[in-house]
Amino acid sequence: MLQRKNKLISILFLLPGLLFVTIFVYLPLIQNFYNSFFDFSVFSTEKVFVGLENFKALLSDKVMVTSLLNNIKYAVISVVLQVGFALVLAYILEDRVFRKIAPYFRVVYFMPVMISVSVIALLFGFIYNPQMGLLNEFLDLIGLGELGKPWLGDSTSAIYAVIAMSQWQSIGFIMMLFVVAIQKIPNELYEAADIDGAGRIRKFFSITVPQLKEAIFVNTLITTTGAMLVFNEPYILTGGGPGFSSMTMSVHMYQEGFVKDNMGLASTVAFIIFLITAVLALIQIRLSGTGKDD
Repeated sequence: MLQRKNKLISILFLLPGLLFVTIFVYLPLIQNFYNSFFDFSVFSTEKVFVGLENFKALLSDKVMVTSLLNNIKYAVISVVLQVGFALVLAYILEDRVFRKIAPYFRVVYFMPVMISVSVIALLFGFIYNPQMGLLNEFLDLIGLGELGKPWLGDSTSAIYAVIAMSQWQSIGFIMMLFVVAIQKIPNELYEAADIDGAGRIRKFFSITVPQLKEAIFVNTLITTTGAMLVFNEPYILTGGGPGFSSMTMSVHMYQEGFVKDNMGLASTVAFIIFLITAVLALIQIRLSGTGKDD
């Protein structure tokens, strides 16, 4: 009887969260998948069933292909910098040598996270300005003026300029997650490594990285998912231009739905974003082996 009562109480505690997720996540997801089989606009009184035509249209859509490639570039660069570099940075700040000044640097690196992306986009708009931007001025100063260009107006550099801004803002957040995880590693492991004569690099790869397996997985998942969903940075900085060279899937979805008023195709793009993100998450879970007993 008591076991039955405890089970009922557990279900009652879970019910609000389950209801919330069902209403705001699962039902919209099902509705969006349903909408992807229709052609309609925001104010359509009825939807026209088109079957898989929206999916076929995206297969031959050059903008969608470019958007997907840009999201992949975003994900690869973000994992290398936001996860790889942030991990090294966190390890350095938690080293005994830097422990006294580490709080100051943690604040400095975390400050961009607290600034609105609109403000940061405005700041980087000045930095990338081809006439009086700080980046081109700096290149002139060090004798590399010939490398200067209109960074946001050049189709070959626009997406990389957007990605660079995003890294500057986001590295501090991932770094702080790693700092917290490193602080939980038992100090006895490092003391034993010191006795064995291990250097900082050896301790990093033999102790820190293995102990942070779960944190690395979570941060990689956060970074990859964010890269596949990125919208604010390319939309504010370039609007997906010049042309569609810096377009991402989320910006493409927005333009199809709210600029071109093609809600059916926009729903299809949204479903593809979900599908790619879910598959990547499952692959990472499988490869990392997280949550399994060693």
